[in-house]
This record gives sequence, C-alpha cells and structure tokens, in this order.
Amino acid sequence: MSVFELTMLVCFGVSWPFSVYKSFKSHSTRGKSLVFLMAIWVGYVAGIAHKLIYSRDAILWVYVFNLTMVSLDLFLFMVNRAAENRLTGSVKEEVRL
Repeated sequence: MSVFELTMLVCFGVSWPFSVYKSFKSHSTRGKSLVFLMAIWVGYVAGIAHKLIYSRDAILWVYVFNLTMVSLDLFLFMVNRAAENRLTGSVKEEVRL
C-alpha cells in the first residue's frame, strides 16, 4: 500500500460528494464538463483494473468509492442535461407561438 497513492485518492475523493450535492441541488450542468467527468471515470476504472491485476490492497476500496461518486455525478449530469434540453425546447415552442 502506498501512502502517496492513498493521499492522492483521498484528496480527490473529498471533492466528489460536494460535486454530486451541487449537481443534485442545482439541477444544472453549469460548471460541469462531460469530457472531464468521463476522463476521470476512465482513470478510476484503470486504477481499479491495476489494483485487481497487479496490486490488490485496501486502496482498491478508495478507488471504488471515487468511481461511485463520479458515476453518480455523471448520472446527474445526464439527468440535468435532459431537463435543460426539455426546458430549452419548451421555451422555443412558446416563443414561436
């Protein structure tokens, strides 16, 4: 187990619950990037794969927690994006009338 890897993951992981909360409460994608979230998601999947194949230790659970938080943020991003698109579409229809 690497204390440096654990420190990095904990530092990154502390921010994800706040990001998820912001996405949930704001119902907005403002300030979010789908490409960024996907890149982070792929990175955590790669970290988990490495842990499972080469270095199985307790840090695996920190990767799993972080991946879960990013996945939840991605889900909320998609839900919020769909809601914004519906809202934008309905506003355009009202303007045409």
